[in-house]
Amino acid sequence: PKVLVVDDDANERQLLAGLLQMDGCRVETANDGLDAIAFLKQGAVPDVVLLDMQMPGCNGLQVVAELPADQLPAFIFVTGHDRYAVDAFGVQAIDYVLKPFDQERLQLAVQRAIAHIQARRAGDLGTQLEAILANRVAREAERLAFKTEGRVVFLKPHDIIWVEAANNHSILHLANKEQLLLRETLSSLEQRLGPLKFARINRSTLVCLDQISELQPGNYGDYTVVLQNGLRLPLSRNLRGSMGKVLINEP
Repeated sequence: PKVLVVDDDANERQLLAGLLQMDGCRVETANDGLDAIAFLKQGAVPDVVLLDMQMPGCNGLQVVAELPADQLPAFIFVTGHDRYAVDAFGVQAIDYVLKPFDQERLQLAVQRAIAHIQARRAGDLGTQLEAILANRVAREAERLAFKTEGRVVFLKPHDIIWVEAANNHSILHLANKEQLLLRETLSSLEQRLGPLKFARINRSTLVCLDQISELQPGNYGDYTVVLQNGLRLPLSRNLRGSMGKVLINEP
């Protein structure tokens, strides 16, 4: 792992760096809290930071406070003052090592930090994979199931031209000119159809982007969405900007 050692005492820095290098760590050092903040904000964030508590100009807690909460490395406080332990764990420190310490105690703290990093990375990767898979499944869906009037109807996304809200129900307007009444809200359908090139154009209307032939400006800054079948639907002003971006980015 990459480790940053922050201590205003040069002897302590050298001692920590030497012990960490013996364990195979890649070590950088900072002379004090301000030096550590400058180093961390350069972008080369280490895996673990060993941080003294009391330093001139900026203490260890202030170093942590200067960094974005979602980009924090694993912090281990290494200090001779036990009265700051509660504050240290309050900023999500992995460990609090009191001076003087031995190599075994330092190794334990670093191992805890590495385990924390691995667990966090695994969680981040899992979240990313779930999102990717969910999006891929949605985009590759060949048929969707809709409950209507006591039966289940299977449709392909391109069978649906637009969707209309009807209180707590919705009406599917299909390419074959049929209409299906669903006991499902428009917001619920937007979540299902959104990844399949459907977009909300106003409070009560969801349209298939492939069915839009043009956007026509009105006299007062309004726009009208014109579908390929000639149907004209109003575009909400607060959705106009996002709708334009969606259409421009379409291949």
